Formats: sequence, structure tokens, C-alpha cells
Amino acid sequence: MSNASPSSTGPLAARALALPDSSFYPSPRTAAKAPPETVAYVALVNPTPEDGRPDAIRVVDVDPTSATYGFDVGGVTLPNAGDELHHFGWNACSAALCPAAPHPHVERRYLVVPGLRSSRIHVIDTKGDGGPTQPTLARVIEPEVLHETVGYSRPHTVHCGPDGIYLSALGAPDGNGPGGVFVLDHDTFQPLRRWEADRGPQRLAYDFWWHLTQDVMLTSEWGTPNMVERGLDLDALVNKRYGQAVHVWDLRQRKHLQRLPVGPDDQMVLELRPAHNPTRSHGFVGVVTNVSDLSASVWLWHREGGLDRADGPFVLTEVLRIPAEPADPELLPPALKPFGAVPPLITDIALSVDDSTLYVSCWGTGELRRYDVRNPLRPRLTSTVRLGGIVRRASHPSSPDAPLNGGPQMLEVSRDGKRVYVTNSLYLAWDAQFYPDGIDGWLVKLDAGADGSLTPDPRALVRFPDGMRPHQVRLAGGDASSDSYCFP
Repeated sequence: MSNASPSSTGPLAARALALPDSSFYPSPRTAAKAPPETVAYVALVNPTPEDGRPDAIRVVDVDPTSATYGFDVGGVTLPNAGDELHHFGWNACSAALCPAAPHPHVERRYLVVPGLRSSRIHVIDTKGDGGPTQPTLARVIEPEVLHETVGYSRPHTVHCGPDGIYLSALGAPDGNGPGGVFVLDHDTFQPLRRWEADRGPQRLAYDFWWHLTQDVMLTSEWGTPNMVERGLDLDALVNKRYGQAVHVWDLRQRKHLQRLPVGPDDQMVLELRPAHNPTRSHGFVGVVTNVSDLSASVWLWHREGGLDRADGPFVLTEVLRIPAEPADPELLPPALKPFGAVPPLITDIALSVDDSTLYVSCWGTGELRRYDVRNPLRPRLTSTVRLGGIVRRASHPSSPDAPLNGGPQMLEVSRDGKRVYVTNSLYLAWDAQFYPDGIDGWLVKLDAGADGSLTPDPRALVRFPDGMRPHQVRLAGGDASSDSYCFP
């Protein structure tokens, strides 16, 4: 582990606040009234790491009153090439206000940034001398430390919990399974332990999230590192070896409780989006594809017996099915030519803080969908926007004659639900299969109207130079997928 240990004066000095961090909110209701974000942090990946250029966290000005609105205004370049940044998250969030939280006076200051390819974890300080637009590297946790301490590799999702920083990992150091969840210390960022005490049948891993007040964790499934790092394995897909279930856990006892399967032909169960209201027990999960017809789907987990139940076993119900779109095989990449169709490929979903709206990224067809989910069992489509796509290459309103490649992929929603941010790169090996002519990185901001509309902001198409590709976006102060709440 590089850099000195934290001290009262060092770069990772714990700051005890007299009052809780002003970006923490006890409830989603109060979080939705938070001030608008002014900057966004974006993970950029170098698609040609053999040239020695590292990945970076860049800062984009998203304040519409600013003279530099929609521009890259700063950032930090990481020290090593080949990390392949993917997801990242905050060291602390509103979960610190939960009644049992042992760290109520921590500060939302550091971004915890894993390299999905390298297994290296970076700690980025956003409140140093340069301010939020000039973050600095505070610590690097080398992969060997992670392997020796928790026995996992390829860290993925980051969530700030009430008692520590939780991360998921795709697998073991040798690239096989099982994958799982581990914990970092809130103050030192030292890897503490593998989370699972009794993992039951769970072997594949991807995302995780929880219903904190109900002592429930949920995890999803993609594949082991050896199944994903060389691209989509068609043999594994056809033989249904990718993830097909959501797992339910006892959060306090760290014990597996249930395996909830999706459909028999559905593959790759990815992003989990639980209701933010802690009195609710439901949430949504996206499924990338179906081997029989290339469709994609969204499923709802909820308690058996109805949405108003707060206890009892969980069930998983399909609530959305999006079909593939027929296409001229000549316009398709080699992997799709035999099918004569473009799969939607649901690679991300996002739930607004007030739990009323679900966004669905269809990375293959280049479509971003908005649904009214006030009745979670009956989502109602209210708007669609086309950007890029394998065949359509739909343009942005600011440049109607310039086709976009890639498609809506990673999503983030502002706390007030009025703004949506989307980027266009999935994962380098998979980018190459579905967009073999390459991906020019872009970030788009869209305005979400109270009437259910979704409109690209003509001033907010951010293109990233030198071939760098964007993945996850985090909004300063928090966003719809960063915080958990213990009060309604």
C-alpha cells in the first residue's frame, strides 16, 4: 500500500465535524431538496494502455450559469496504465446518519476508485488545496494487498455504508470465482475483511445494494473475470453460464438467504436499484439479454404477498421486456450478423431519489428510456431519446449532422430528479465486439421534465479528447445512486 498512514496532519487525516456533513440527508425526501450539483466527476479509460497513458478522473462543469458549463475543467491522472476504471463511489454519505452508524461525523471528501482490470484501488481527495475541480491522489491500495487481505480481485461497485466502505469484486485473484463483497475501513481505507460469513450457493458477483433498515443486502451476477475480460464469451452465453439470479442476504449476520432466478434464457443480471424510501422493500434490476430472442428485461424484487409487506421472503417479478430491433446484417458487427438484429443490451438503470422514475439504458440500440414507476409493478413509458446505437448512430441536437457512436450506457440522476447524465462506453473488450470501429467518448446531460419528458441539453455534449472513454459519473454532493437513507 503506497503513501504514508493517515495522521492528524497527513493527506488522509480524518476530519471530525462538529455537525454532520451538509451533503448528508436523513431521508430521500430532504435529499431531493438539496442544491443542484455544480461539478461532475467522470472516470476516463484509455483504450490503448499499451501506449503508457494512464486512466483519469476528470471534472466537468455542470453549473449552467458558469462560463465553462459543459467543459472539462480539471481532474487527476492516475499513476499507472491499464487500470481500466469502471465504477467508483464516495467514502461517506447519508448512511452515516443511520441510528447505528459508528461514524456520524465523517465527511464526504474522498472518491474510492477501483481499477476493474488491475484490482488497484485509488483514493482521490476532492477537498484539497485545489478545491473540487483539482482533485489529488491521496492513496493507492495495490492489488497484492487486496488479494492477501480479502482474497478477492477485480473490485467493481463502491457503496458507503454506516460502518465502512463496501465494495464488490468479480472473482478471485486467479480470475475464477467466487466473487463477493469486502469492506474498507472508513478512516484508513485499509481492506478489513471478506464480508460473507455464509455465502450459500452464490458464486458469481457484480453489483450489490441494501435495505439498511431491514437488514437486507442484495447482490447480482455477471461473470468471473475469466468470463468477461476477453470479451463476451459466446459459448458461455449460449450455454447459460453468465449470471441468472439476484441473491438475498441477512445484512447483519452476513448470511445468504435466497436465490431469486430470472427467466431460464435471461443472462447477465447487473445493476440493482432499491427504493430509496427505507420503509419500502422493493427495487429494480436490469438483465442484459436473452439467449432465445436477444431481448432485454427489467425485474422487480419485492416481498411475497405484495409491495406493502415489510417482512417475509422475497420474489422476483418481470416488469419490462424490450425486444431486439431487426437490422441489415451488413450493418452489424460480426458477433451479431447471424441474428440480423440489434439487441437492446440493458447495461444500466437508474431510479430517481423519490422512487417515481426509472431510466433504462439500451446500449445496443442507442436508446434511453424513461418510465413512471409510481406503480412499480406496472412501469409506464413516458419518453425515449436516441443517442448513438450500433446501427442508428443517432446524433445529438447540438450536432445533428454528426453521428454518435457508442450508446447510452452509464446513467446518473441528480438528487432533485431534474437532470440525467449518460456516457457511452461499457468495457473495453466488449466495446470492441459491439462497436468494432471504435468509440469516441461522450457525456450528455438531459433535462427531465415534470411531465415525463426527457430532452438532451443542446449545451451539454462533452467530448473527451485523445480517444479517452468515459464510464461512471459521480455528482458532487451526491446523486441518485450514491446514498442510502434510514429515515423516510
